[in-house]
Amino acid sequence: MAMDAGTLKSMIVEAFPDAQVEIDDFQGDGDHYAANIVAEAFRGKTRVQQHQMVYAALKGKVGGELHALALQTKAPD
Repeated sequence: MAMDAGTLKSMIVEAFPDAQVEIDDFQGDGDHYAANIVAEAFRGKTRVQQHQMVYAALKGKVGGELHALALQTKAPD
């Protein structure tokens, strides 16, 4: 079963309460998402570390319920 965009966003916001999160189901199939996340927690972290933090927040769902996730992450300006 695919993950819906609302669940994906909720999991990210749960881990990063101050985050600005935009989710795009770019294939329209509930399996391929793009996420743009701006969170203070990312400040001072490399892009790889930021993405690892997001994957950890998704609790192993990537590759299972969530087939593909393109990430854009950064700290607020």
